[in-house]
Amino acid sequence: MLAGFPPVVAADTHTMIFGSFPGVASLSATQYYAHPQNQFWRLLGAVLGDPLASLPYEERLQRLLSHRIGVWDVLAACERTGSLDAAIRNASPNDFVSLRRHAPALRRVCFNGKTAGRFERVMREAGYETLVLPSSSPAHATLSFDQKLELWRAIASPFAG
Repeated sequence: MLAGFPPVVAADTHTMIFGSFPGVASLSATQYYAHPQNQFWRLLGAVLGDPLASLPYEERLQRLLSHRIGVWDVLAACERTGSLDAAIRNASPNDFVSLRRHAPALRRVCFNGKTAGRFERVMREAGYETLVLPSSSPAHATLSFDQKLELWRAIASPFAG
């Protein structure tokens, strides 16, 4: 059984971005989105106007939190050979209820890809604004970086209502 990472979150976090589960490169590095071809840090950096991809990992996390954005995965643990979401077996979800205690200002939950997006309804029904984004993974190559970025810009849009 593989174990995921703890959330990157603060009390003033208003937006969380959920992936499915760390890939092999991320698990090896103990870093979210560590695969050099994953576009997560480039996309988010472009959305925020902050050069996240060029920064050391710990500074990326601090900058993310300074923008009041957090990162976590929908799955706490699973069995998987390789990094593809399709290979995930025997998955256990993370404790989303505890998230409300750790991030009382949280209003928006974004999902990085369709696998993570399977939890969209759960979070929407819990009262969060939700957004399913195209995956930043190199395995999801049907959209160009610019096409993904156009959709990822919604992370920074004003909150509804």
